[in-house]
Amino acid sequence: MSSIHAESGSSPGALLRSLVSNRTLIWQLAKRDVISRYRGSVFGLAWSFFNPLFMLAVYTFVFSVVFKARWGLETSNHGDFAVILFVGIIVHGVFAECVNKAPGLILNSSSYVKRVIFPLDTLPWVAMGATLFHSTISLLVLLIAQIVLRGSIPITALWLPVVILPLVIATMGVSWLLAALGVYLRDIGQVTGILTTAMLFMAPVLYPLQALPERIRPYIYLNPLTFIIEQAREVLLWGHAPDFVGLGKYALGAMLVAWFGFATFQKMRKGFADVL
Repeated sequence: MSSIHAESGSSPGALLRSLVSNRTLIWQLAKRDVISRYRGSVFGLAWSFFNPLFMLAVYTFVFSVVFKARWGLETSNHGDFAVILFVGIIVHGVFAECVNKAPGLILNSSSYVKRVIFPLDTLPWVAMGATLFHSTISLLVLLIAQIVLRGSIPITALWLPVVILPLVIATMGVSWLLAALGVYLRDIGQVTGILTTAMLFMAPVLYPLQALPERIRPYIYLNPLTFIIEQAREVLLWGHAPDFVGLGKYALGAMLVAWFGFATFQKMRKGFADVL
């Protein structure tokens, strides 16, 4: 049984070939994932718009009204706080949603493992596709809010895909790794929720980096979300070009993480059918 999925390709080229050759399958499965999430509900896909709007309102009330959090001189009202906060939430969501799903991807797709020849390495791409759909809707909510509250969107916002891409690549590597480990270590699924929550509070999502003591800031940058969140705010809110040198270094590291996760997945997949 395990020989069905004993695919040997684990090089960066094999990773790209898998993505290109299975792009239609990934698109169809991602679309099905999105639609199935809202199937049977009265508002259907409209919930993908209402959810981030409601989340934005709750976070803004809790942190800017209840806890009286401020972003220094850059903000003068709750609306400004909401926009700044939401950028961090969107970036964190891209990572957290995929990582939290990853340990169960193979476990919840046992029919693909046991009964048919199926490119299992595409399942993390499917999860990423659904996540990017919801993140895009959240981004639209953010842009609408920015127009209403600030009157305009800086042209540098066009750089956002360049800023997010390295995070997507790194997240895919982590997803492949966790998807493989989740088959053998069922506790992984419990750990990821704790990890992603900790990363939310250990990144400048709910507070400005400048509010932290100087000696602590380097440790916050150890969180891989911190740099991307800061860069996303630069291009979306402050009208600054991204740090291309920093993004280049991040992208190089992200590609190494992606290759390691993919190679590990390809090696471990040979035993999936035996375990499941």
